[in-house]
Order: sequence, then structure tokens, then C-alpha cells
Amino acid sequence: MQLALAILAFGGLASAQGAQGAGKTTRYWDCCKPSCAWPGKSTASTPVLTCDRNDNPLNDRGSTRSGCDSGGSAFMCSNQSPWAVNETVAYGWAAVNIAGSNEASWCCSCYELTFTSGPVSGKKMIVQATNTGGDLGNNHFDIAMPGGGVGIFNACTQQYGAPPNGWGERYGGVGSKSACESFPDKLKAGCNWRFDWFMGADNPDVRFRQVACPAAITAKSQCVRQRDVIDQTPTGPSTVPTWTP
Repeated sequence: MQLALAILAFGGLASAQGAQGAGKTTRYWDCCKPSCAWPGKSTASTPVLTCDRNDNPLNDRGSTRSGCDSGGSAFMCSNQSPWAVNETVAYGWAAVNIAGSNEASWCCSCYELTFTSGPVSGKKMIVQATNTGGDLGNNHFDIAMPGGGVGIFNACTQQYGAPPNGWGERYGGVGSKSACESFPDKLKAGCNWRFDWFMGADNPDVRFRQVACPAAITAKSQCVRQRDVIDQTPTGPSTVPTWTP
């Protein structure tokens, strides 16, 4: 009985701490309406904000069809691109798959990623889960970054006139910072981030843990979860400037 109680107590502690463990990353930017932008995907009162093809916020509470669907006109907003907070910390968004969990648990949750391989080893990034990738493995974070490759779907051609397979390779995207110069102005900073702060890292491994979202992230996504396994009240200022060397 004592052993059973101890196991239950440990299990409760693990839940109270939120999801954590070792994971992997990839990158993408397909311009599609993120999965968590549909209503009813999480405990949040509003879904992830989307934009029209001119990058204007829709404020439709998730009702507009995705630009990746025939006749759709909702796209990922350009301001949901990653940015550097300081030399070792960045904020952003990602498509997520957490082992043993589901979309209702991770949509609009935030995770602190500590990179454990590649040139960014030791740096940290807090990402909000705004999407779900059907091709993602367990504990997988597909970080949203312009020029990261469109992957399975591509609405960037419809929204920005990108090449049929997006910019660069369909999987992996562009290969140098110089390629970012040809991007739409609103996506250039996010593309440059990959080669500046992210140092051109190619799918580094991570340790991750669930955390409360920074208010600077939720101010852009407009998606705030209610308290569940952790207190998810956004923390810090609602505006955090981009750090530059």
C-alpha cells in the first residue's frame, strides 16, 4: 500500500510539472492556418490568431478555411516568426507532438527548449505549440521559421507568390542567409534569425519542459490556455524587443 501511494504521489508530481523530457527538432514554414487556430482545440478561450493573404489579422475566432484548402483564405501571420530575446534566449512557435499526450493538451501550451547539439547547444528557446504535424514523431518540435521548408503542405505560393515548392528545398528550405533577401519584407527577419541567432543549426536535439507562456508570445498568437497541469498565466511583459548583436 505504501509503495502504491508513493507511485501515485510521484505520478501526481510529474503531472503538476507538465510535460518534459528529451526531444528533437525540425523546421518549417508552410503559411497554412495552424491546426490550433481552429476553435475548440484547447482550453483557451480563443484559438491562435490567423491572417488574410495580405497579413491582416482575421479576428474570426477560427472560422475561416485554411489557405491550404481549396478556396481557403486563412494563413499563418508573419509576426509568428521567431525572434531573439538576447544572445542565448529566443521566442517562437512550433508544430508539436508530445509522447503520451494529445492536441487538446499541447495546443497553445509553451515549452522551454534547451538545445543539446549543434552550434546552438546550450541556448534556450520558448515556443508555443500552435500546430500539429501528422508526420511528427514523439517529443518532436517542428519550429516555425520562414524559409524552413514548406513540408507536406504549401500555402506560401498562394499568399506570397513563392515557388511551387516554397523557397529553397521543399523539406529544409533555403541554405544561406543571402537567400532571405528575396523574401517578402515581413518574413525576412524570421529567415535571417535562422542564420543569425540559430546559427544555421540543422535539426538540433533538445531537452524540453512545459512552462507558462511569455506574454510577449501570447500577445501575438492571442491564444492563452486556462490553468490545467500547470499555471499557464502568461508571464513577463507583453512586448519584448528583438535583440541584435
